[in-house]
Order: sequence, then structure tokens, then C-alpha cells
Amino acid sequence: MNTSSIDKIVSQVFTEKALRDYYKVGETCNGWERNVVDQPAAVKNIIENGAERIAAGIGVGEELSDRAIARMIDHTLLKPEATPDDITKLCGEAIQYHFASVCINPGYVPQCSNLLKNTDVKVCTVIGFPLGATSTEAKRAEAEQALRDGAEEIDMVINIGRLKAGEYQYVFHDINQVVLAAKRFGAVAKVIIETALLTDEEKVKACLISKEAKADFVKTSTGFSKGGATAGDVALMKYVVGSAVGVKASGGVRSLEDAELMIKSGADRIGASASVKIVTGEKAADGY
Repeated sequence: MNTSSIDKIVSQVFTEKALRDYYKVGETCNGWERNVVDQPAAVKNIIENGAERIAAGIGVGEELSDRAIARMIDHTLLKPEATPDDITKLCGEAIQYHFASVCINPGYVPQCSNLLKNTDVKVCTVIGFPLGATSTEAKRAEAEQALRDGAEEIDMVINIGRLKAGEYQYVFHDINQVVLAAKRFGAVAKVIIETALLTDEEKVKACLISKEAKADFVKTSTGFSKGGATAGDVALMKYVVGSAVGVKASGGVRSLEDAELMIKSGADRIGASASVKIVTGEKAADGY
């Protein structure tokens, strides 16, 4: 995928009626976010007007049970101070509430794989985390080791600086090498684009490249940068990737209301450390 083809598609995205009506090109990222968050109908119209692209997405306004929401959550613990006992507790909670997966650092994959054997909870880990600036070879090797250790889902971070520099072939290859490793093991590959560090045009480009590289999901954030998931970013990402690729909202999703807003905006998966509080309706003071 070359620069001219990427730029042409981005231009088309930002001139389509569904976005033109609710987003003014030239406004800041916060302008887009304000439109979506302050006007929930805008999210609905963006998704509905893009129906040909996202026909298989979750319907806006659809009420989901607590169990259904739980099955969309990657129960996450990526703090560097997390202990083996913390990981054991994480896995126990994931089994109890039937979360989609636990998302942990690669060193804890063998432990989680053992604890979650014969359950409905998958093992997810992160690659090139949290900066995305390691080499492609290192990312692929890290992914392959995690997959051999029992990981069933891989969340890899793109090389953000290379994307900003317009080195789209590098970014494509970086993603695709991890995707190919995941596919060899029958695993799911998610691509973290770190939306807080990107312009809206760069978010579109990152999503297009991830889709071209055959990723299964695009993901908003690591949770370790200057911002997390927003409804506006989720809606834009879903609009771009359509039904063929999932969208994972992560970073700052701390309540049931947060999760429901992300789902209504187009998220197929939620990454959160406040997962138990989300499904039980409790308030969380802090979270991934």
C-alpha cells in the first residue's frame, strides 16, 4: 500500500456525506470528539449512513445484557508492578464473570494459559508494548514466543513515528509480520494505533493499513499514553474498517456507562482493568 493510494482513500473518507455532516475538516481532534460525545445522534447517523461498510456491526441503541457485555471485555492487567498473585486473581475474576480474555504482559502468558485451560476465557498479550518502537524482527519474535507459550490473542503496537513520517510500507510490514505469526498459530491479531498521538487523518491511515495487513481488530490505545478511547475515535475507526475488522476500545473505560457508549459507537471489544466494576455497575476511581 503506497502513499498516494492511502492519501486518496483518506480524502474520500473525509468527503463522504456521513462524515461531512458531522465533522468539519480542519477542526482539531477535540472538535470531532465534541461533536460525537455531545451529540449521541451524530454517532448513530455516522454508523447508519455508513451501513454498507459496517452492516455486521453492533446496532446502535441495542440493549445488551451484563453477560453479553462481559463477553466483549478483555480483562486487563498490564501494570509493571503486577505480581503472580495479581495475575491469579485476574484469571479467577475472568472465569467468574466470563470475560472474553485476560490481557497481560508476555511474561505471564504461561501462567494464564495454565490457569485458564478448559475455560471459555482466552489468553491475550501485548507485543511491542507500550511504545511500538522496537524492530519488526523483535515484535515478530516476541509474538512467536508468546504464541508458543499459549497466547490466543495478540495486541501489537504500531510504529507511531514511522506512520507519522508517511512510511506506510514499513508500518504495513511491521503489522503484517505479527499478523502472519498469529495466523500460523490460529490466533487473533489486534493492532493498537494509539489514537491520542494521531491526527484524524493519521487514524484513518492506520486503520486502512491495519486492514490491508489482515489484522482482525484495530485498537484505540495502550492506556499508557496521554489519552485513551473516545466515542469519536471508535466511531471513526469503525466507519473506516467496516464489518471486516473489529474495533477495540481501551484506555479510560471505567464504568458500565463508558462501556455502553463505546459499544454504541461501534466497539466490538473493550479493554479494561475495571472490568468487574463495569459488569456489576460499581463506580471505579481508576483503571486502564
